[in-house]
Amino acid sequence: MSLELLDPTGQTPETGYCAAPRLSSLDGLRIGLLSNGKVNADRLLRLTAERFVEDHGCRVVCDTAKPNASRIAAPQVLRDLSQDVDFLITAVGD
Repeated sequence: MSLELLDPTGQTPETGYCAAPRLSSLDGLRIGLLSNGKVNADRLLRLTAERFVEDHGCRVVCDTAKPNASRIAAPQVLRDLSQDVDFLITAVGD
């Protein structure tokens, strides 16, 4: 019997997307909150956002939730958020 070794690294497909540029400052920016709908995710988001409000004068302008933790947010929800906020915080609860 022979042994076959497999390389688990594989190839990452090109998506055409890249990471957003780093924000130069957080002062006065608009925050969006996106919960995954699980227990305590919304609480974690609000407590995290409070730190940005207190430390940087940010303000929460959008607080929304996905209906299901295992699904991605609807493209229209993400488009709307991208128009209304400067940065988004998302969290997993439980």
